Amino acid sequence: MSFSDYVPATAAGRTFALTTLINAVGTGLFLAGSTVFFIRSVGLSAGQIGAGLAVSGIVGFLATVPIGALSDRIGARRTLVGLQLWRAAFFVALAFVHGPLGFTLVASCLAAAEGATMPMTQAVAADTTEESDRTRTMAIVRTVRNIGFSVGALLAAPLLSADSVWAYRGIVLGTAAAFVLSAAMLGRLKLARRSAAQRKVSPLTALRGFRDWRYLALAGLNGVLNLHTTVLSVGLPLWAVQATGVPAGYVPVLVLINTVLSIVLQVPISKGAERPGGAARALRLGGVALAGCAVAMAVAGQLPPLAAGALLLVACAALTFGEMWQAVGGWDLSYEFAPEDRRGIYLSVFSLGNTGQRIVGPALVTGVVIAAGPAGWLGLGAVFCLAAALVTPVTRALERQHTAAAAATGATATGAAPSGDAEAGTGPA
Repeated sequence: MSFSDYVPATAAGRTFALTTLINAVGTGLFLAGSTVFFIRSVGLSAGQIGAGLAVSGIVGFLATVPIGALSDRIGARRTLVGLQLWRAAFFVALAFVHGPLGFTLVASCLAAAEGATMPMTQAVAADTTEESDRTRTMAIVRTVRNIGFSVGALLAAPLLSADSVWAYRGIVLGTAAAFVLSAAMLGRLKLARRSAAQRKVSPLTALRGFRDWRYLALAGLNGVLNLHTTVLSVGLPLWAVQATGVPAGYVPVLVLINTVLSIVLQVPISKGAERPGGAARALRLGGVALAGCAVAMAVAGQLPPLAAGALLLVACAALTFGEMWQAVGGWDLSYEFAPEDRRGIYLSVFSLGNTGQRIVGPALVTGVVIAAGPAGWLGLGAVFCLAAALVTPVTRALERQHTAAAAATGATATGAAPSGDAEAGTGPA
């Protein structure tokens, strides 16, 4: 690897990476100070924060696919620009909201846009480069996002130290400003490749026509593997402090290790997905690595603090590699099996797996896995192994469907009547 491997190949890709960095700095700024802002500026209790975020999470889940369907009609870049401006407007509103009702309403409006932002980002990122460089570009985007989150968190520190309402509002307004700047840059972005012709059907018709159970199954498996997000943010800290006896100050070290490894290794890891069958292999490896993390967590709970701390390092490393493999495999497979003229709705459907785990993941990890002790972690490891094992049959089913659809398209183009099987392959069934 060289420095050039961490730079997108096209001018559009480099501009998009810079846009992503600005967007991530704003997001990191807000994430670092959001809890303090909710309590001291909005005037919420912990329970009111949780209830409001739960409602907004459901709204985001329900809005993602309709927005994806809309993007197939008006274009992914135009949709992403609109989402960024929408988020900026409601972050400004959030800065001045007070009380649980207003907070829930504004948070729900934000969630409606945030759920669709990642699939639209993926679609636009793919249009900034050639097909052969798509996976590496997404890896660079993810690396840049991690850097931006870290920078944003550092920028939040002096504002939090000021301990005033306007300092807290400054955090939120700074996030809004980052989204406005990001939208302005996206609007001027010259894409390296042209997307498919936009579909003329209405978003509602597109939603009713989606019945691709194979793609849904892949989205579900990816959602299961996406539990690494909740394991890192909730499961690892709670288990480390409650079950292993390691000092609480050890937890930020583990999170830092995860962040540094993700920044340094995400692009090299992505190279494996560029080989034939590499994306499915990456997703399987991600499941195996996450299962290894779960086993290490279970064993760490049975050891004295010093040995447990060492094993938690191993668990953190396995979690990080699982996270990187899962991300690479998910990007490539979700894009590969999405029809070009329906890419927005397909990528949005795929993202529901991640959105769903963010809704149910915390309760699952705390109420089932940690509550059951080491057996709970071993059970979670078995779930990860099962998800990894199912990747192969699901991707093979998608490949057969993909081949049938291509054959039917070719037959239609030459004037031949497609067979019943091929015709079924081109439809939403």
